[in-house]
Parts: sequence; C-alpha cells; structure tokens
Amino acid sequence: MKFSTTRLFPLALMLSLALLTFYLDRMVREDEIAPKKRRHDPDYIVTDFTTTTYDREGRPLTLLSATRMLHYPDDDTTELHAPRMLQTRPAEPRMSVTAERGTVSADGEEIFLYDNVVLVREADGERPEARLTTSFLHVLRERSLVRTDREVTIVEDTRSLSGRGMEYDAESRVFTLMADVRGRFEPKNLEPKK
Repeated sequence: MKFSTTRLFPLALMLSLALLTFYLDRMVREDEIAPKKRRHDPDYIVTDFTTTTYDREGRPLTLLSATRMLHYPDDDTTELHAPRMLQTRPAEPRMSVTAERGTVSADGEEIFLYDNVVLVREADGERPEARLTTSFLHVLRERSLVRTDREVTIVEDTRSLSGRGMEYDAESRVFTLMADVRGRFEPKNLEPKK
C-alpha cells in the first residue's frame, strides 16, 4: 500500500488540529484550577483630589483628600498618599486625621491609615482639644468609629494617656484603651500670672 501526499496531507492536518485542541483545552483547565495572578497595575491615578460625603440635608459630613490616589482593578483597592480626612457631624466637634499613606475599601466606608497617623478632635464647650498619635488607624466612617491595635498616645490639655489598642466612638465621645494603659495627669495652674 502506497501513501501519497494527497492522502497524508488531510491526515496530518487533522492530527495537528487535534493536538492544538488538546493543548488549548489543557491551558484553559489549568487557568480554572490555579488562575494566574493578574498584574497589580493602577487603572487610574488622581493627584490633589478631594471627595466630600453629604448627609440627607445636604450638609458635608466627611471630606477626604490626598496628594495622590491610585486605584487597582485586580483587587478593587484604592491607595492614598498623604491622606487627610475631616469629619464634621452636627452637634459633634470636628475631627481631622492625617497620615503618610492609606487605603480605602471598595465601598468607601472603611479607611486604613498608616505611618505617623495624627487624629485631632477639636475643642467644644465641654472638652479641650484632644490629639491622638499612632502608627495605624482603622476608620469606619458610617459608624463614626476609629480604632487601632497598635501603640497609641492621647493628649488632652494637661492629661495624657498611652496604651496598646484603642477605640474612639465620635458619637458618644468616648476613648477606650485596651491594654498596657499608662496615664499622666497634671493639675492646671489656677494662679493668675503676675
């Protein structure tokens, strides 16, 4: 039996297509089992931005700004450089927070601040200004709650507290320190200066 090229060509073509189909099927199945990581590249970058959240009556509640914002589509994270947040709620003292960097959750309700975090609660009729410093702060905007599991120092007038782990509820205006609490209270100098 003789094999001519006219008979072998269709057979070779079918064999090549079968091998290609087998190869493509195998590649698709590998991606389903262990998908390759997508690149972590930003899809947009914004410089010197400010965003404002309003209440139902149209009053500003939260202003969030940063020198640079990068959004990553692979995990829907937003990265902030030099973020600053100002929260103004009716009948509450204003609260501002600054940090070197931060991230924002996909829904925008949670903000994670890192490195040289400073929170300042402005003075009101009842209390003096309070200043909190830490290396990490988790802000839950909707609940007016900030917390950390790191070392924190809180200074208010002539008093200072420090400890590990903290929670501050802006609605009830209560600071709660979790562990290793140390305090320093100095009396105010009530004598008039001469």
